[in-house]
This record gives sequence, structure tokens and C-alpha cells, in this order.
Amino acid sequence: LNKSFGATSVLKDISFSLDEGHSVAIIGSSGSGKTTLLRCLNFLETPGAGRITVAGETLYDGTAVTDEHALRQKRLHFGLVFQSFNLFPQYTALENVTLAVRLREPSKSKWAAIDAHGLELLERMGLADRAKHYPHQLSGGQQQRVALARLFASDPECLLLDEPFSALDALTKREIHRWYMGMMDQLKLTTLFITHDIDEAILLSDRIYILAGSPGCIAAELTIQPSRPRTVDFALSGVFLDYKKQILSLLGQS
Repeated sequence: LNKSFGATSVLKDISFSLDEGHSVAIIGSSGSGKTTLLRCLNFLETPGAGRITVAGETLYDGTAVTDEHALRQKRLHFGLVFQSFNLFPQYTALENVTLAVRLREPSKSKWAAIDAHGLELLERMGLADRAKHYPHQLSGGQQQRVALARLFASDPECLLLDEPFSALDALTKREIHRWYMGMMDQLKLTTLFITHDIDEAILLSDRIYILAGSPGCIAAELTIQPSRPRTVDFALSGVFLDYKKQILSLLGQS
């Protein structure tokens, strides 16, 4: 995949695969095109030359997609969460989770089933007792879990997460990491996420790509062992520290 804005090339020859049920992290300096890559995959930006394929279906072959209905259908393959929670303050946690699915379902007779599924997701998130709470009544970690539940409600094939935990303090982030590792294994989530947090990338991913340069290109690929599921204590191991030193060196920060 390539992407330019006018005469400025932002991404060059980006090529990688993501296996079902696996997690891939992308790390890179500011300006290397990380967020642009996610926006291209979700068709919020028009990709340049290249190809995007999901489960054998070619979503993009280098030809610009301009039909809005076609774009909406392609976006259903992906669920995108930015670093801000973007919850609607006037809606409860349950309403935030189910709103997008309700808007796509014209038959109101099916809304009860949608709400039931939303409650099930909140229960998985440990938030069943917060279903009727508004965002301002929730902690930062709880708001992030509601945002992720909203994503799961649409049942995307792949989650695209842009620094999803960066707004959380260190202790809350540790708790969310523990929770998200359990969710990845329980729901067999397929995840592509951007992060500046090297520890987070090593802990949560099966593979890490280092994006570097301008235009951004893939400078290195690392496969993280042991494979998931892992415990949070993995972050205290010598193997973990070796990965961190290697990534810092690749980023030129050693």
C-alpha cells in the first residue's frame, strides 16, 4: 500500500499480513504515517496504489472507491477506535454500545435483541452494573471498555486501534492490559493497533512492525515469543527486556 497527499508521499510499500485471532502492533516515530495507515484500511482516507484483502475478499485494488454505500460496506469489515473514547455524553453506557447497530437496523422489533446483546457485551466487560450510567459517571478505564464494547457490537472481522489506552494513567492501563489480554483470547480478536508504548506492544502483540522514515515504510518485523496467552508478569522477564532493547535500538533510542 502507498499513500500520498498531493506531492507529499506519506506511506511507501507497506506490506504485511494479519492472521485471524492474532494481534499486530505498529510502532513508529511521529510523522511516519501510522494513523494514516489505519485510516486507509478503514477507508476514511483514499488509499493510493496497492491492495487490501480481508478473508479472501479484495476490498481495494488501487481503484478509488467513491460510492458512499460501497464505502460503508467495506468499513463493516473493520472496527476503528481512536485514542479518545468518543462516547456520546447524552447516552447511557448501553445506548452508546448499541446506537450504531440500531441505526443500521430499520426494524424496531429487533432492537430488544440488540439491547440484549449489548448487555451481554457489557457483562463481559465487567460493566453490567454500569449499563444505565452516563459517561461522566464512569472512570477512564470504564469509558474505554464501553468504547470497545461498542466496537464489538458491530462484530467487525478486524479491530483497528489507534493508541487506545494512551489516555489512561499507568495503574489503570495495567488493569486494562490484563483485561484486554483476557478478551483477546476469549473472543479470538483480530487486532491491529498503533502505540507509542513499547511495553504495551510487546505485551499485547504476536508481531510488531517498526514504521520509520518519511514516507513511512516498514523497517523491521519482530515475532514475540512466547505466544499468547501471556500473563502480565511477562513484562518483568528477561526475554521482555531483550525485546525492548531491540526495539529501542531499531527506533534509534538506544
